[in-house]
Amino acid sequence: MNTIKGRTRAQESTNAIERMYITMRHLFNRGFYKPTGVSGDTLREALLELRPEIYGSVAEDKAELNGLMYVLDRLPIGIEECRYINLISDEGYKESHFKVIVPPKRRRNCYRVDEEQMNIEITRGRSDIYDILTHLTFLFIESHKISKNVLVNKSGEVTRDWTKIENIVGKKKLTLAERENALIHLSNILGRTFDELLQAHKTFATKENPERFLSIMYWLGKLGIEEVVDENKRSITFSPILRERLGHHIHGEIWANTIKKTLKKEELLGRPIHIISANMHSVMNSIYAPIVINKEIKSKGEYKVYEMLSDPNNEELREKVKQYAEKNGMISIPDTSGTNIDVQIFDTSKINYAKADLKLKEHLNNQEKPVLFVMDYAFGEQAYETIDELLKPYKEGKHKEEYLNVVSVSIMGKAGILEGGKGDLMIPTSHIFEGTADNYPFHNELKVSDFEESELKVFEGAMVTVLGTSLQNRDLLKFFHDSTWNVIGLEMEGAHYQKAVQSASKIRRSIREDVKVRYAYYASDNPLETGSTLASGGLGITGVKPTYLITKKILEQIFEG
Repeated sequence: MNTIKGRTRAQESTNAIERMYITMRHLFNRGFYKPTGVSGDTLREALLELRPEIYGSVAEDKAELNGLMYVLDRLPIGIEECRYINLISDEGYKESHFKVIVPPKRRRNCYRVDEEQMNIEITRGRSDIYDILTHLTFLFIESHKISKNVLVNKSGEVTRDWTKIENIVGKKKLTLAERENALIHLSNILGRTFDELLQAHKTFATKENPERFLSIMYWLGKLGIEEVVDENKRSITFSPILRERLGHHIHGEIWANTIKKTLKKEELLGRPIHIISANMHSVMNSIYAPIVINKEIKSKGEYKVYEMLSDPNNEELREKVKQYAEKNGMISIPDTSGTNIDVQIFDTSKINYAKADLKLKEHLNNQEKPVLFVMDYAFGEQAYETIDELLKPYKEGKHKEEYLNVVSVSIMGKAGILEGGKGDLMIPTSHIFEGTADNYPFHNELKVSDFEESELKVFEGAMVTVLGTSLQNRDLLKFFHDSTWNVIGLEMEGAHYQKAVQSASKIRRSIREDVKVRYAYYASDNPLETGSTLASGGLGITGVKPTYLITKKILEQIFEG
């Protein structure tokens, strides 16, 4: 008699992710939900079952401080005070008197409408919605941990610890004694040591609000208590215009048309075009820094100078390179479409090759010299929307369609690595789209051998394109890593980019079928290692070397043909 084995943790995690996304899509179609309602409970239960690595101890009674910092860096400042959160499209708020609030680690416009309501603008597609709802679910879980620990009964009686915090937090300026007194009482509520809260207080503090940590915890607790005692529920809504527009590539189309119009105006539309998805500094610096600040490079070394250019305090040095670039072939196109994706176009016929650290394929006339199209990082499904629109032919009025001469598409990005550590390199051979049957094998022009002398570890294999980095847990990732899928890392855009390229080259035939693709990622974190998730902090200068190694290899292949 056959027996059915119990489900593995990886299978349970997969089911939890699927439940979350099905619920989120349903809520979006419905138009609203309450975090303490049936749908909100479903999201919370699925997230607690999943226990994502990035959210640390979310499933435990004690507060998760690193995860909280990660989440609040990606949500608008003050959101913990808001009972009503409204997700909107680009509906003209920028023309109003409302101050735009942009989260430190996510490019999205937000507006504090009043004391109780925050509006968050969605212009980057469904991935943006999934990201926000996942982070909000985490926030509500932490909020209810606090209310559960301070409420003595449902009539509203609270513990002495909470009363003390209420009395202290209301003051505009705290003495050292008052602050430490509040942290001692808070440590009893959060289940964390005084030392941990002292560190958290420093981490969360800003120049404008040195007591931000205490304020956040107070408001999370206050709204959680009011939900239980007064039935004063928090609510998430989706505006009718957002629901109507989502999925129609409205912002991507405006973005792509602006770029193609610029290419046409500059007479670059028919030239060999190489698309590069990267940041807004590495290509510019790799081409022009050896010309502009050659003495510094010779005296200090190439990567030391790139570290200097990445330092926020070296604005003057960066501006020097940028000004030269804009006079010698670089065209900057700041985004006005709502995609939050800036663009740089490089006309390489205007580069001084005698001084640049680049070797161009010989005997090319100016019309044969490459045009580099560099776009800032897309976010999740937005990668498909933008590249799909960009690769369509350009049509202006009644004029004939003009096809872009796209020769290559190169993608450089950050990704979670499953073997190795921060800064190590990943060279994918395929992208597997999590939760679907969509797999995208391809011939990658970049190889492990291209980076053998880099002193960094280099891995080759499949990459998983995930629905959201904050929904991955150790068991699921370990399954991907240990199974025959040979997965080396996870990111959010690869499958979307490749889907757009394959559609354009093999189905629509709007670009050449033999278009070259290059994918390379450097590790931002290792979610399989304790203390190495994205919530543990950024890369700092660790990311400089891999960024420029990948950029220079992409440029080398483009220029050498």
